[in-house]
Amino acid sequence: MSTIHPRRRRAFALVGAFAAATLALGACTNSGDGDDTSDAVGKSNTDNDKSGEKVVIGFSAPAADHGWMGSITKSAIAQAKEYDDVELKVAEGTNDVNLQISQVETFINDKVDAIVLLPFDGAAMTAVARKAMDAGIVVINVDREFNSPFAARSTILGDNYGMGVSAGTFVCDDAKGDKNKVVAEIAGIDSLPLTQDRSRGFKDALKVCGLKVNNRVAAEFTVETGEKAASNLLQAAPKIDYLWNHDDDQGVGVLAAIKNANRDEFVMIGGAGSANVMRDIKADNTVLKATVVYPSTQAADGIKMARLLVQGKSMSDLAEIEVPRQIKLAAPVVTKDNVDTYLPSAFES
Repeated sequence: MSTIHPRRRRAFALVGAFAAATLALGACTNSGDGDDTSDAVGKSNTDNDKSGEKVVIGFSAPAADHGWMGSITKSAIAQAKEYDDVELKVAEGTNDVNLQISQVETFINDKVDAIVLLPFDGAAMTAVARKAMDAGIVVINVDREFNSPFAARSTILGDNYGMGVSAGTFVCDDAKGDKNKVVAEIAGIDSLPLTQDRSRGFKDALKVCGLKVNNRVAAEFTVETGEKAASNLLQAAPKIDYLWNHDDDQGVGVLAAIKNANRDEFVMIGGAGSANVMRDIKADNTVLKATVVYPSTQAADGIKMARLLVQGKSMSDLAEIEVPRQIKLAAPVVTKDNVDTYLPSAFES
């Protein structure tokens, strides 16, 4: 491994500890930095946002061909602009794995301090991410995980299983014990683990109140496939009480199909938390009554974490003196009662 710059050394403390898990616990402490950990624990660092040493961050994500993905990049750029000590180098969004690998190679050659990476394919990007880590560059993995724990210092994830649990819990609460309610589901791409996790969480939550998914179809996270899948579902299911659609972008097509079928007897729950869906929820003039948030601020959080790690800071609201290895964001349900809280940070479908 190449020599790590002193101001990056603390950022790699937990990675080193992971690799040396068989060593004595004392060897994994941060005493080499001269910190008195007994004094530090429990104290809040309120100076995290104050300007510090310059941090150069490379950012790469897939092409913005989806409202959520577009917001990922916009949010990252906006977050970086909040800090006068951050220089953000943004690679052009791409769904070509080889091109994304090349982008990361460029960041490595440029000797950036950190890379925030939402990979098009986590497994395919693992090797180059680990190469960056071996070069002493802090890597923050966003949303789609690498298949090696050594490829990133920290990982920020949405909670796909939790989305399903949240949607199912909303249905159970609204059904008020009526076990005869008919529940339908429009999933995303069935081959993806994230879709499988969302469906599993939904199914598990419904079991708690004695309900099940009576009708299920899958789309592909696009408006066109959402409309087609919803049309097929509505023809097959003459009665529906609750419909959970996994993704608000494909939900644009789902709503079009519902309108064309002249159906309004059920409650629809969205997924991901787009601004147009939240506006519909607020207006309360469609079947949409709720959506489950899958944060599009994950990369923005990655920018903040990368800056903290390179500057050797901790997270001010935690007693822990190191930035966590993994953060899984919440999957809250947005309804008319709380929509104003979430609307400002929502993405446009």
